[in-house]
Amino acid sequence: MKIDILTIFPKMFEGVFGTSIIGRATGTGVVDIKVHDLRDWSSDAYKSVDGRPFGGGAGMVMRVDVVERAIQDLKDQKLKESKTQTKVILLDTKGEMYNQRKAESLAKEEHLILIAPHFEGIDHRVHEHLVDEVICIGPFVLSGGEIPVMTVVDSVVRLLPGALGNSESLTEESFNDGDTREYPQYTRPAEYKGWKVPEVLLSGNHSEIEKWRKGN
Repeated sequence: MKIDILTIFPKMFEGVFGTSIIGRATGTGVVDIKVHDLRDWSSDAYKSVDGRPFGGGAGMVMRVDVVERAIQDLKDQKLKESKTQTKVILLDTKGEMYNQRKAESLAKEEHLILIAPHFEGIDHRVHEHLVDEVICIGPFVLSGGEIPVMTVVDSVVRLLPGALGNSESLTEESFNDGDTREYPQYTRPAEYKGWKVPEVLLSGNHSEIEKWRKGN
């Protein structure tokens, strides 16, 4: 899988994408992630990517022309490499609420372009004409789309074959069958400050352990 990210704050992604599961997955070639500075597609000397909203209002709005040039360029680059379908996704509060099912769906794609808006928002013509999906990670507001993009990338990459050290880690995770949460986990010491691990987990009786896990 290849993932291209459009943002005006590319350095925000360095620590997150260079460590843990994502860092290992990129290092082993499971996924190819490129973070692009949207200002590279600006057409003026100031590298501006925003403008004042028509009709007035607070803040600035990201421009449709800059975003369109960036998307088209990334699509063209990918087509030169291979005849691959691209899915373009905007992270925005106006979108569909994100969940594990959507992560599983996106993990099947070959090429994703994720757009992280900033400022007051993004020209709505991006929603109307340039993206395949708009995704919201929750009913709250953040300063920009960078953290939502990181969330989507992390949830998708860990589902790719070879991303996790043990693929069995995916089989009993929370939300695998909709709304079910994973059972509680414990490890050594068996007792700490009087706080005890449930006896059944220490019994060695696997059928009883399985019953306990299904009930929790």
